[in-house]
Amino acid sequence: MPTLISHAAIAAVLLCPLAATAAEVDPGNAVDQVVVTAKSLEETLPQELSRYGSDVAIITAAQVKNGGFVDTTQALQTLTPGLYIAPSAGPFSYVDLSLQGSRTQDVLWTVDGVRINNRLYNSTTPVDTLPASMIERVEVLKGGQGLFYGTQASAGVINVVTRAFSDTPGGELTIGGGGHDTVHADGYVRGALGRHKIVAYASKDESDGYQQYDVFQPSATDRKRGYDVVTLGAKYGFDFTETLRLSANWQHTDARLDNLSPRLVRKSYNDRDEDIVSGRLDYTPDGPAQFFLKGYLHDWDTTYENVQNTATGPKVIYPAGTYWGYRDYGASALVKLNLNKGFEYELGYDFQNFKGRDEVLLIEGKTEQVHALIAQVRTTPDLLEHALLTAGLRYNHGQGADTTIWTVSGRYDLTPAVYVEGVGGTSFLLPDAEQLFAFDPDSVHGNPDLKAEESKNLNLAIGGTWGDSVSWKLTGFGRRIDNLISDVYDDPAYPEGLYVNVDGLVKVSGAEAAVQARLGQDFSLNASYTHTRSRDEGSSLQRDRTPVDFAKASLDYAPAGQAFGANLSVNWTGDVYQTVSGFGRLNYGDYTVVDLAAHVFLDGQAHHHRLGARVQNLFDTDYAARLGSAVVDSGTSRFLYRNLGVPRTASVRYTYAF
Repeated sequence: MPTLISHAAIAAVLLCPLAATAAEVDPGNAVDQVVVTAKSLEETLPQELSRYGSDVAIITAAQVKNGGFVDTTQALQTLTPGLYIAPSAGPFSYVDLSLQGSRTQDVLWTVDGVRINNRLYNSTTPVDTLPASMIERVEVLKGGQGLFYGTQASAGVINVVTRAFSDTPGGELTIGGGGHDTVHADGYVRGALGRHKIVAYASKDESDGYQQYDVFQPSATDRKRGYDVVTLGAKYGFDFTETLRLSANWQHTDARLDNLSPRLVRKSYNDRDEDIVSGRLDYTPDGPAQFFLKGYLHDWDTTYENVQNTATGPKVIYPAGTYWGYRDYGASALVKLNLNKGFEYELGYDFQNFKGRDEVLLIEGKTEQVHALIAQVRTTPDLLEHALLTAGLRYNHGQGADTTIWTVSGRYDLTPAVYVEGVGGTSFLLPDAEQLFAFDPDSVHGNPDLKAEESKNLNLAIGGTWGDSVSWKLTGFGRRIDNLISDVYDDPAYPEGLYVNVDGLVKVSGAEAAVQARLGQDFSLNASYTHTRSRDEGSSLQRDRTPVDFAKASLDYAPAGQAFGANLSVNWTGDVYQTVSGFGRLNYGDYTVVDLAAHVFLDGQAHHHRLGARVQNLFDTDYAARLGSAVVDSGTSRFLYRNLGVPRTASVRYTYAF
C-alpha cells in the first residue's frame, strides 16, 4: 500500500496543475472535448494505406473504456478481426500472437509510430507493459507492411496511439479495483494555450495475480503471477504556423513483473525501466511538397532476479540486478510530392541504431545499424475516378546483408456500395541480437553472417455496405517465408548449436470474414471469423500455437438518450496444437470465453461521474493459453502443465470527467 500511495502522489503532482489550468480556461466545456488529429504524414499513414487497399482495423478509446479492459492486449484480443492473442499469464504478460496465421515475430509493434519490438529476441512480445488507459486508438494494419515500417512487419503492424492533443481543455481521473487484489488508477489532462498544446497522462496497475499453472511441484512456493506497472506520459505540440508543427512525446514505464515456473521458484521477477521518446517536425502545406522529420529513442532496461528452493534451502541463481536490455534510436524522414496531375510520390529515409546485451543468456553488447531508402508512387482520382493504386520499393542495408523489397496495392469501387482491394509484395525479418551475437557456452551460438528472412505476401478482399446499417468484408490471405533462421547441431565447432539460414519454408493461407451492423436504435454488433492454414514445408500439421479457426463477436447496448450502456463479448478458439516434450502433440483449444461490461453515468446526461463494471470470463471457463512440461521434483519423469487463462474476475471503476 505505501508503494501505491507514492505512485498515486506522483500522478497527482503531474496531473493536478494541468487539470487546474484546464478548468480555469473554460469549465463549461470540460466534457465535450474536440480531439485534434494532426495533419502529419506519419500519423495519417495508416489511413492513407487503407485508402489504397491495405486492411486497417481501428480500436477507439470509447471501445476500450466501454469494454473495461486492463491492458492493450485484452482490447486487441476482443476487438480485432483476424488477430489471435493468448496472454501467457493474464494482463501484462507475454503473449502468443497470430495475425492472419502469422508467427508471433512477424508482427511489428509501435507506440506513436516508435517501434518497440524486442530486438534481443524477435519472438518476445513487447506488450507486457502497455496499459489500456493511455489509448486514444489502436491501428492494426494487416498484410505485409515492410515498405514503410521495415523489419518484422511481414504480417502487419499494430500501432498504439496514446492520448491525442485537443483544443478543448479537459481530462479524466479514474480509480478502481477487483479480484486478485487488483488496484487501478489513471488520469489524463489535455488542452491548449494559444499555439501550445499539452497532454499528460499517468496510470497505475497492480495485482497479486492468479495461479498461472494448473499443476505445481512442491518446490514452487511462489504460485501467483503478480504485476505492478506504472506509466507516465507527456506530449507537447507547438504550431509555428497552420502548416508547420513541432511535437514531442515521452512515455516512461516502471514495472515489476513476476516470471514464474511450476517448479523450484521461490522468487523470480523482471524489474523494468523503459523510456520511449520522440520528436517530430511536420510541414504540410497544400502545395507541391509536404514532409516530416523524426527522431526517436527507445531505452529498455530490465534487471532480473531468480531464487530457487533446493533441498538445502534457498539458492540464488541470478542475483538481483542481473541485466538484460537494449537501446534503440534512429531517425526518419518522408517527403510527399504532388508534381503532376494524377500522381503522388513518397520518398523516405529510415535509420536505426541498436545495441543490446543479456547477462542471463549471454549476448555480446555489439551495435547493429540499419539504413533504408523508400520510394512509392500513388495514383489520385484525377487519373482513375474509381480506383487508387500504389507501387513502392524499399532498399535496406543492415548487418552484413542488403535487402530490397517491393509492395503494390489498390482499391477499386465496383459500385457505390461494393469495393475490392488488395496488397501484395515482399517483406523481411532481420535476425535478432541472440541470433547474431549469442555466445553462451551452454546455448546455441550466434552467427553475425546471418541474412534476413524474406517473405512474399498477398491479401485480397471484397467488401461493402448494405444500407446505412451494415458493413462487411471477406478477405483471403497468403504468405510464404523463406531463408528461415534456425538452429543446427551438425557443426563440430559448435556442439551446443549454431544459428544459420536454412532452406525451409513456412506457408500460410486462410480467409477472414467480418461484419459490423446496427441492430435498431440501441444495439450494434461486430463479429468476425478466421480460418488459417499455417504449416512448415513438407508438413501436413498446423504450426504449434497457431489456431486453425477462431471467431469473436461483440454486442454493444447503448440506448439513445439514456445514461447507461453495456457490452457483451464472446471469443471462441478452435483447435490449437503444441508439441510438448515427453507428451507429443496435444490439442489445447476448442473453448469459448465470454466477458460482460456495463456502465452508468451517475449524474445522467451531464456525463461527469461514470461507474463501470466488468466481469472477465463470465462463466469461469477452464482453458489453457499454452502448454509445457518439466521434470518432477524427485525423479526423472516429466509432468504436463497448462498456462491457465484468466479465471472469472470482476472489477469496478469510477471515473470523473472534467
